[in-house]
Amino acid sequence: MQYIKLGTTGLDVSPIAIGAMTYGEPDRGHPVWSKGEDEARPLIRHALDAGINFFDTANMYSNGSSEEILGRALKDFGDRDAVVIATKLRHPMRTGPNGRGLSRKAVMTEVDNSLRRLGTDYIDLYQIHRNDHSTPWEETLEALSDLVKAGKVRYLGASSMHAWEFAKALHLQQQNGWARFVSMQDHYNLLAREEEREMIPLCLDEGVGTIIWSPLARGRLARGWDDARSTMRSETDSAFADMLYSPEQEASNRAIIDAVGQVAQIHGVSRAQVALAWLRRQPVVTAPLVGAGSIQQIDEAVSSLDVELSDDDVRALEAPYTPRYDWQGISDEAELEAIRRRVPGMALS
Repeated sequence: MQYIKLGTTGLDVSPIAIGAMTYGEPDRGHPVWSKGEDEARPLIRHALDAGINFFDTANMYSNGSSEEILGRALKDFGDRDAVVIATKLRHPMRTGPNGRGLSRKAVMTEVDNSLRRLGTDYIDLYQIHRNDHSTPWEETLEALSDLVKAGKVRYLGASSMHAWEFAKALHLQQQNGWARFVSMQDHYNLLAREEEREMIPLCLDEGVGTIIWSPLARGRLARGWDDARSTMRSETDSAFADMLYSPEQEASNRAIIDAVGQVAQIHGVSRAQVALAWLRRQPVVTAPLVGAGSIQQIDEAVSSLDVELSDDDVRALEAPYTPRYDWQGISDEAELEAIRRRVPGMALS
């Protein structure tokens, strides 16, 4: 494994990261497709053995169970000084006041809860799980910076939001001498390229590394068209469905998926490897988050690092793309509901 730097930091991470939303006790989260501890531990150990040192989770995944499973496995199988643990906060963790969001109170409470569940003294990369429009940026950013000063957190990251919001946050951090966001966790893949308009150029200009969620478009890019439209997760987890994969985009999506298959056949590799290799060609991408549910998927992701796409391959993969609705960064429930009414049948996370 050849490690790379996260953005312009000195932090060494593997160019493949494990997305631990897949791991969590079924009775505490996603009962159909999440994997409990007995299933998850061998996968985490195999990822470590393959050289992967970058693991991403969130406090909300399976109501904290993901952090617990990941923390115990990394303690048993890994070297804490070598592994990079990333987690997130913002979404509801309990009912009642102050049970969600990015207020100073919530930030200080949730970091301690995550540290306890992970069984570690510090978090390598602490990320905000979307913006919290009910809390001033200044309150959130100062609280996060204080965590770095206290030694509870090494680096700070953000996730999907509007580019202007992220630019404002970076400006406030610089203006006030606060610890800076070094990463942006984005939704980006061959079927979802809207971030190429503003967020990716901003990250390139600011030296921010991107970590990609849903790099295989919820499995669609790993299968042929007839098999790509429905998976167990897509049928049972509406929270992460969105209009990027709606019937309005069917012709473009099918052409892209067909192109992935053709390129995969030329190189003698899997479709997933082609989709991941395309991401690796993008200069702003540090690592895709692979929600590996099997040993094979981990090995496939690591092997994608050896796939070299030609310029002709890239042109064939990118040519069929058509613009999608840009919903990145939308996290306010009222705004989401308004969009759902305008676009019938759409569900957004």
